Amino acid sequence: MGERTRARDEEFQHFVTGRWPRLMRTAFLLTGEQHAAEDLVQSTLEQVYVAWRKVGAADEPDAYVRRVMINAHARKHRRRLKEFLAPKDDSGLVREVADAGDRIAQADDRGVLLTALAQLPPRQREAVVLRYWEDLTEAQAAEAMGCSVGTVKSNAAKGIAKLRAIPGLAETVTHGGRK
Repeated sequence: MGERTRARDEEFQHFVTGRWPRLMRTAFLLTGEQHAAEDLVQSTLEQVYVAWRKVGAADEPDAYVRRVMINAHARKHRRRLKEFLAPKDDSGLVREVADAGDRIAQADDRGVLLTALAQLPPRQREAVVLRYWEDLTEAQAAEAMGCSVGTVKSNAAKGIAKLRAIPGLAETVTHGGRK
């Protein structure tokens, strides 16, 4: 193996190691199932590795990887594969560790939130996940979703409105499920 190839592989490995938890969280929120999230991240990273020379040299490699992930997820959705955001039996799932500043992740009843998120159409779910979990700007979310800023605004607003209309959800998120 040449020195450049080895250096490229080490750079890619460092990138993956640093981004793995966030990629898994985003994939889980998009797919709703641990194994599907792992598959989505793996297939995304396969595509990214092939183009790593280009990706690694980019100003924002994270944006490129997000776009690949969103496109891969959209392709599966177009094939009409069923998604389950809140599995009936989640006893075997590994629990995600909340980021220190992630208020949604700190909600006591994440199941209620994930069930509500599962009720959103895929594009609204993508917009809500990218805008509010990933904390992307509207322009960054639009780039990741391959659409206009207006489409992101519209999908995010409709998704949030649907989430707010679910009885008890606002209280769970706002007050941690305590009355």
